[in-house]
Amino acid sequence: MTTAGKLDTARLQALDAAHHLHPFTDHRELGGRGTRIIERAAGVYLWDSEGNRLLDGMAGLWCVNIGYGRSELADAAHRQMLELPYYNSFFQCTHPPAVELAHAIAEQAPAHMNHVFFTGSGSEANDTVLRMVRRYWDLQGQPLRKTVIGRTNGYHGSTVAGASLGGMGAMHEQGDLPIPGIAHIAQPYWYGEGGDMDEDEFGLWAARQLEAKILELGADRVAAFIAEPIQGAGGVIVPPATYWPEIQRIVDRYGILLVVDEVICGFGRTGEWFGSQYYNIRPDLMPIAKGMTSGYLPMGGVIVGERVARALIDEGGEFFHGYTYSGHPVAAAVALENLRILRDEGIVDYARNEAAPYLQKRIRELADHPLVGEVRGVGMLGAIELVKDRNTRERFPGKGAAGSLCRDLCIRNGLVMRAVGDSMIMSPPLVIEPQEIDELFDKAWRTLNMTAQQLGRS
Repeated sequence: MTTAGKLDTARLQALDAAHHLHPFTDHRELGGRGTRIIERAAGVYLWDSEGNRLLDGMAGLWCVNIGYGRSELADAAHRQMLELPYYNSFFQCTHPPAVELAHAIAEQAPAHMNHVFFTGSGSEANDTVLRMVRRYWDLQGQPLRKTVIGRTNGYHGSTVAGASLGGMGAMHEQGDLPIPGIAHIAQPYWYGEGGDMDEDEFGLWAARQLEAKILELGADRVAAFIAEPIQGAGGVIVPPATYWPEIQRIVDRYGILLVVDEVICGFGRTGEWFGSQYYNIRPDLMPIAKGMTSGYLPMGGVIVGERVARALIDEGGEFFHGYTYSGHPVAAAVALENLRILRDEGIVDYARNEAAPYLQKRIRELADHPLVGEVRGVGMLGAIELVKDRNTRERFPGKGAAGSLCRDLCIRNGLVMRAVGDSMIMSPPLVIEPQEIDELFDKAWRTLNMTAQQLGRS
């Protein structure tokens, strides 16, 4: 790195510490170590201000599905900015990009889901879900059906409603959450919480906690169940095969709405367009974001199934909900181009048939490492559990300390992975090539060796 590069990094770090409040950050700790300044990106790689190249094993924040540097998306944004940089969807108005995008999403969604409400993010999408769910039951003449059941350690955003729907204790402690009318059940985390049950038995047990909670609260008071197909921020928790069929049976039996949060799993992450299709489940509402624009511009939405859409359209009158940037024309134009690339270049097919099988083969090779208790994954998602003792599943002391160490060593080795507690998780761009997958896992193995050495486990 040149002297000029060092000076520029130091200047930016000082300005960052002086003025910039980051999401999910301990700012005292960050100020002590200095922010990593990411300057540019191409394909599956990032470069920081010190000239280091990093393989992005997280696709940004689960979102850069088509990879970095696609000029087509920049061109789409430029064209739209010149033609119509902004107009809203209020006051009986719309514009071509929003209309075309709603149609394009409906074409890829499950057959019974044909309407889209646009938002600016996944968090806003889940706020919208809460409003829609409660409005739906009001229109059905069942206004007592207010409670939405989520899962412990689920993640649905960090707004007041989104964080409440999610089940992360640290978030709930900061803000007196969850808000009233939201309850939580156990997550389907077999490795961490399955005890002596086999995986299929645990999957049924975890799903049946929903039925128990419905009966505890009263079936006439429960409005919906919300869950991610695969828990992302919770640590890439892949449910046992028995889990989703039993959940579908329960929501059908009690007639409650099923909300499947596709913010991470949507747009190819599982090897299907949506996680709901991968698991063959029938949601009433699907929050979306992230891969919708491959992160090139912020945008989200809710795909709405027919029974909810028909109630809102035919019976609901005015729905008093929306955002200034709902269906923003530039974001919609970028999303349209992103979906065209995913479709016309066969990227979802490539992920399903080539990249994902190879990624899952390589991640399972890490199970032989003495530091690894379990590896798991679906499609272009994976997790590596770090444990002190593989036979007893004993964890390292200091919650998350091993994961944090491994994450930092990943960066030293030119790889971005995320630590969730002591689970290392990955979610690379869908376009990652086999030799880049090899690079990812060569660096991951090297990092595990370094982590084991520093933890005294080599």
